[in-house]
Amino acid sequence: MAQALEAASRQNLDLVEVAPTAVPPVCRLMDYGKYKYEQTKKEREAKKNQKQVLMREIRLRPKIGEHDFDAKARTARKLLEDGDKVKVTVMFRGRENAHPELGLRLIGRMTERLSDVASVEKEPAREGARLHAIVSPLPNPKPKPKEGI
Repeated sequence: MAQALEAASRQNLDLVEVAPTAVPPVCRLMDYGKYKYEQTKKEREAKKNQKQVLMREIRLRPKIGEHDFDAKARTARKLLEDGDKVKVTVMFRGRENAHPELGLRLIGRMTERLSDVASVEKEPAREGARLHAIVSPLPNPKPKPKEGI
């Protein structure tokens, strides 16, 4: 150990313990400052290449009109194609709470409409006056045909 420290000081390097649990412990001569800098650089580069998955929400009501439903489905499709998860929420008010099957049907229609770009991650669950389901994008969605070519 003393020889290694002496060799490190002669070469203006640091003695870094690489594998402390090995018998005998493995050490390395290196410029520790430069090593730390390169590690943080690698971490930053890896972080830059990561895609952060967001949870977005689409809210529906049991008595939603057909055109409004289509608009919400298009929005959900766009969010899923961008790689975000989508939480489909059906909100009930007053007497609507007595008919949760309407909300289940609505969520079923939405997941069916999005089945080519998404899969159901969490089945519909009731929380108070709301019904939630989570859909997540498929790993490799089918490429859209380009128009005008």
